[in-house]
Amino acid sequence: MTISARASEAKFAVDVVTAFFGRIEAIDDADAIDLTFGNPHELALPGLVSAMREQVEPQSDDWFAYKTSEPEAQEVVASGLSAELGLDFEPADIAMTQGAFGAMSLALALLADAGDEVIIPLPGWFCYEPMLRVGDLTPVRAPLDPETFDLDVEAIARAITPRTRVVIVNSPANPTGRVYPKSSWDALAAVLEEASAKHGRRIWLMSDEPYRRIRFDGIDFASPAGSYPWTVIDYSYGKVLLAPGQRLGYLALSPLIPAAERDELREALMPIGLAIGWGFPDAIMQYSVPALETVSIDLAEYTRKRDRLYAALTDASFEVTRPEGTFYLWGRAPGGDAVAYCDALAARGVYIMPGTLFDQPRHFRISLTGTMGMVEAAIPHLVEVGAALRDGGVRAS
Repeated sequence: MTISARASEAKFAVDVVTAFFGRIEAIDDADAIDLTFGNPHELALPGLVSAMREQVEPQSDDWFAYKTSEPEAQEVVASGLSAELGLDFEPADIAMTQGAFGAMSLALALLADAGDEVIIPLPGWFCYEPMLRVGDLTPVRAPLDPETFDLDVEAIARAITPRTRVVIVNSPANPTGRVYPKSSWDALAAVLEEASAKHGRRIWLMSDEPYRRIRFDGIDFASPAGSYPWTVIDYSYGKVLLAPGQRLGYLALSPLIPAAERDELREALMPIGLAIGWGFPDAIMQYSVPALETVSIDLAEYTRKRDRLYAALTDASFEVTRPEGTFYLWGRAPGGDAVAYCDALAARGVYIMPGTLFDQPRHFRISLTGTMGMVEAAIPHLVEVGAALRDGGVRAS
């Protein structure tokens, strides 16, 4: 074998995703309705464009020199996080990264050794497992509640072994759209504290929060960083800006981490950020952070799309989880076969994501990042194909 064993394992873990991505990229139909990945389908937010444009013109001779974490970006993030979460973050707690993906990579390099186990939610983001595999870490799946997709603290407790080093949680959750309450974090904190003491080794919590600012109906948000001191937070601006191609995010250390350990982590943020491949955002993106803190997709418009799609599908007897956050809608495939449902829709030029990418072959995910026109155009096909599958046949056109 030419590639390393860990590369082979990572590739195998993500093959279903890359194959699907290739299929979507190959679509050659200007009228196709693509509701798969969380990509933009309209021009970029004016606030994003203006923030970046203002930083393109150099203001000093080192404007485009090597950048680690820019102090002004750290200060803005720490201030915003403190206001959002009610915790006293300091600039030194913040490492600027290449999106949430970069923040997670940094956290795992800081906290976990080869062979350590990392517990991940199921269903959960499809890149958790390959990211762990390529880092010589062992993913251990802990299912969410199969009906409500609530956090199942008991399932996490059962998954813990002496080799457990990190537990990853995600709220608002991709793909289900669930937002977990503080009571869940308090219960999980008790489990992790007890297990850490039992095994004589600290278990860390990584809170994956790239959708934190995308919530519906005024629902409150609680971060586990306020319940369990041994927590790090990863965040991406790419979701709230709907600009995943502009890599900007951060890793934040909970201010509740005991002082000695917090200082050790702070000192390691820059050198490990360098060691993982210069994982810092580009200069222009970091300079833009103060302006981008106030830029967001139109949540009212996303609420309208969510409500329209949710109502249409539930009226047509679909089992759908009402999203509390994120920009996805998660449902059970009519007839119980997500691939059959998605393939039949693709034959009509409508593309949604089968749950097989999340190890859930009976479910599907629809992205709300398409335009309202795309949503309206997709609804008749979603409903008609669903009815045909429930009746035992499929009308492709």
